[in-house]
Amino acid sequence: MLPASVLSADKMEECGAVFADKVEEFRAVSQSFPSGHYLRVVFLSALAVSLGERSKRRGIPSDLDEAIELHRALLLLRPTGHPERRMYLCNLAISLGDRFKQGGVPSDLDEAIELDRAALLLSPPGHFLRSGYISNLAIKLGVRFRQQGMLPDLDEAIELHRAALLLPLPSDSYLPGHLGTLATNLQLRFQRQGILSDIDEAIELHKAALLLHPPGDSHRFASLNNLGISIRERFEQRGVVSDIDESIELHRAALLLNPPGHFNRSSSLNHLANSLTERFQQRSILSDFDESIELHQAALLLRPPGHSDRYESLCNVAASLLFRFKQRGIQSDLDEAIKLNRAALLLCPPGHSDHSMVINNLAISLKSRFMQQGVLSDLHEAIELHRTALLLCLPGHPDRSTFLDYLATSLHVRFIQQGVLSDLDEAAEFCRAALLLNPPGHHGRPSSLNGLANILSNRFEQRGVQSDFDEAIELLWAVLLLCPPGHSNRPMYLGNLARTLNYRFKQRGMPADHDEAFKLYLQLSHISHAPSLSDLGVADSWIISAEEANHSSALVAYQTRLKFQDQHVALLSPSLQHFDAVKKVTSLFATGAFSCGLRRGSLKTAVELMEQGRAVFWTQLARFRTPLDELSQSNDTGAALAEKFKRLSLRLRNAFDQSTEDKSPQIRQLTMQWNDVVSRIRMLPDFSRFLLPPLFSELQKAAEEGPVIIVNCSLFYSCDALIIFSAKDPVHVPLDIEWIEVFELSREFQSLTEQFGSSDYQQKLVKILRKLWDCIVEPVVQALRVSNVHPGSRIWWCPTGELTLFPLHAAGPYEAKRDNLSHIYISSYTPTLTTLIRARQQVSRDASPQHFVAIGQGKPDRGKALQCVAPELAVVAQHVAPVAAFTSLSDSHATVQAACDALSQNQWLHLACHGTPNRKQPFESFFAMRDGPLMIKDIIRTHCKNPEFAFLSACHTTVGDEYSPDELIHLAAGIQFCGFRSVIGSMWSVDDDVARQVVSAFYRNLVDGSGRLDCTRAAVALHKAVKSLRKKIPLEQQIVFVHIGV
Repeated sequence: MLPASVLSADKMEECGAVFADKVEEFRAVSQSFPSGHYLRVVFLSALAVSLGERSKRRGIPSDLDEAIELHRALLLLRPTGHPERRMYLCNLAISLGDRFKQGGVPSDLDEAIELDRAALLLSPPGHFLRSGYISNLAIKLGVRFRQQGMLPDLDEAIELHRAALLLPLPSDSYLPGHLGTLATNLQLRFQRQGILSDIDEAIELHKAALLLHPPGDSHRFASLNNLGISIRERFEQRGVVSDIDESIELHRAALLLNPPGHFNRSSSLNHLANSLTERFQQRSILSDFDESIELHQAALLLRPPGHSDRYESLCNVAASLLFRFKQRGIQSDLDEAIKLNRAALLLCPPGHSDHSMVINNLAISLKSRFMQQGVLSDLHEAIELHRTALLLCLPGHPDRSTFLDYLATSLHVRFIQQGVLSDLDEAAEFCRAALLLNPPGHHGRPSSLNGLANILSNRFEQRGVQSDFDEAIELLWAVLLLCPPGHSNRPMYLGNLARTLNYRFKQRGMPADHDEAFKLYLQLSHISHAPSLSDLGVADSWIISAEEANHSSALVAYQTRLKFQDQHVALLSPSLQHFDAVKKVTSLFATGAFSCGLRRGSLKTAVELMEQGRAVFWTQLARFRTPLDELSQSNDTGAALAEKFKRLSLRLRNAFDQSTEDKSPQIRQLTMQWNDVVSRIRMLPDFSRFLLPPLFSELQKAAEEGPVIIVNCSLFYSCDALIIFSAKDPVHVPLDIEWIEVFELSREFQSLTEQFGSSDYQQKLVKILRKLWDCIVEPVVQALRVSNVHPGSRIWWCPTGELTLFPLHAAGPYEAKRDNLSHIYISSYTPTLTTLIRARQQVSRDASPQHFVAIGQGKPDRGKALQCVAPELAVVAQHVAPVAAFTSLSDSHATVQAACDALSQNQWLHLACHGTPNRKQPFESFFAMRDGPLMIKDIIRTHCKNPEFAFLSACHTTVGDEYSPDELIHLAAGIQFCGFRSVIGSMWSVDDDVARQVVSAFYRNLVDGSGRLDCTRAAVALHKAVKSLRKKIPLEQQIVFVHIGV
């Protein structure tokens, strides 16, 4: 029989599948013949081949070990001169080559090559199988090149393949295999030397091989995959978009030929995933990246513990998660990547061919975690791992340049952290060594150039050697030439060069450097791919540079940064587990953009940017609760799209609530459909900006019932107020206070709120309220008077940052014969202009009875009892029951589930209980119920029907995240997000008995003679209630309640 090594591709596939299932049958038959019998040798050979095939398909290493022992024993029975020795040499070589692929022991591969050379010597010119034996040797030489990087091995492999193609073949069915292996080795040489003719020839050879495997051919999938890989590599070099599209289609076609159960399905899944990731980096097609992760995870499931290729899939999934972390900043992705890389390393012990690669992968992920969390042990471990990997990549190894680059980068990072100059020098040395291995045309050259440039720039800062600095700039210009517009890393390289030019401008004062730096920054505004965390960092550096230089591009820089922010956040599903990732990319920039717009006289743009950059997480969630009345009433098409949008939004909300992973396949599919509907809605007349950041002309509607005052303190620049009117231009009010004063006053006030009730707090409180009046509120009041806003009018405050913590509504001189703010205007608050507009639009036209629920919990599962809850609910019932369908839940009936049910069934809500903020994990802030906490995350999952008003008679209901006040995550905001148009909440602790008095006076003023409740009367009712109690309750309790909304 023919040896497996020289069977045609079709026969190998056919025979391999058959042989893999015949192990025990061949074992039994072989044992039926006595030792020395010719047929015993034949069937033992068949048993060895079948064990090898079973190991290949099922990943069982012990099968392969047994096969090799059998092949060795059989070879001894075929001594030198035996006519069948060649075949047995070849079979043993094949099994050793397979074991090398599984275990990575170099001696297996070296022995296999020597066996193939011996077999080739026994196949002289003219032998009908000579081409097959040449091909076997060439394939293994190519494999050894991958491991050891010796170019003579690769060159010999290519020449052998070319020689094999010139020889007569036993059958035409051998030709595709020869073409494919020659092409694969040409790809390897292209990867090493960057010779474009090699990759072009490889693609042509793969195409020729594919033509020889027409539809229906059992080996067609391999040619499809090989061609797809080679075209993807050409795309990485040249960036021709049609190449990556073709690669993906080829891999999809290959996957169809590897259905579930096919032994090669996991490899096809990985190939398709790699091409999808590459396209995502270029085009930002979100579904591509999510699908690529799912494919890698599916491949891992097909390689369970014990499978010889499991480590590869662990590495693939880890790499995908690490890439997603760099795109989206989700900490759990990074931690999981490290965990998977450690698991892969256990499967690749020292001596394994991929040991160095897995070590390097783990080091990369640890360095990324250091950059995120700053734990030095991660960085030290990463550097030691990089050193180990480099020691395993001797000169000539194809991965050596990559490992040099990574080690240099980690040493550079450690220098930045610890300032040890030897780290910087060593990093420069490694970078230069990597650059020598990455000649022009090599895909790794831009990274090496950039790394060396950054190191030289830092070294100049330390030692002042001008040649270092000039060389750094030359290197960075060279990087840009290698990464044209559209390249995913171009923004990072633009930023590096711009920063370096700016630094040289500061050193030497050359205007050309300054001008060129900002020309480079301006290119950022035109990038088309999905921005990564790195891209956001480049935009940040542009803002800082432009503000420092008072450059005219500053406002464009902020606009670009907020655009990147929107695009970045859109990559995240609006689930609570991603709030931290959102928080990391949203701080400070809205307030800075607002200040910049005001300083440059672009008041309307300032408002737009402020609105775009605040409450980002609520904005994301609100996309799925958008009112659609205008769309529904526009025409039949609009009505149909509105219905589809509502249906998909509801399904997505439910999926997000139930999903524990970032994005399941179901969510990805729903998201694609949802985005498609949004695109179609934007094509309708008057809906081109559907769900896009609103323009000023839309935002101005927030002031239809009274002016809205945005109050802002920028960290480095100015503090300002801007008064928005419904029918005239906004009015800018500069404030005579700096951010640091606001910050210190905020700390003082927060400390004071914890002392309320002590003997000397009132004097301190009045002092703070006077400061707020003098520096912030009085200038605004003067501007309102000039603008003819009459006393007694309603006004809305929209504070930002630290200002959200102050009771602006209570500011005043607190002197005899002088009015405080509450004597002049009736104050409300709004978190954003859009929130107020949305609340005004949600007018219920339902004339049916209004449903009101009062929920009181004076005996929660933990915490002290509240004695006045029952009397408070009785007061509410007394005023409300005559005009609304009233329900009361208290004590054992006031549970978490009962409260959620009541929220979904009633338009009006009164809640009397303990309120507890969690400033570290704000979505876990809660109302205390009988059986546990009713958290914000529970509240926002509730689907309310036409909600109107909520009175939150509990402590701290407007206290949010400690470090992200502009995200406005607090209990009152959660209630407002559910759709309640008007909300009363508290800024600090509320006295139990005082709450009862305020509630009684409030509802007495709210209920009029109309027979219906009106939530737009709430602010006035609260104003009157507090006024009536001024002489009866302490000052801090007079001002603790605030009104939010209409």
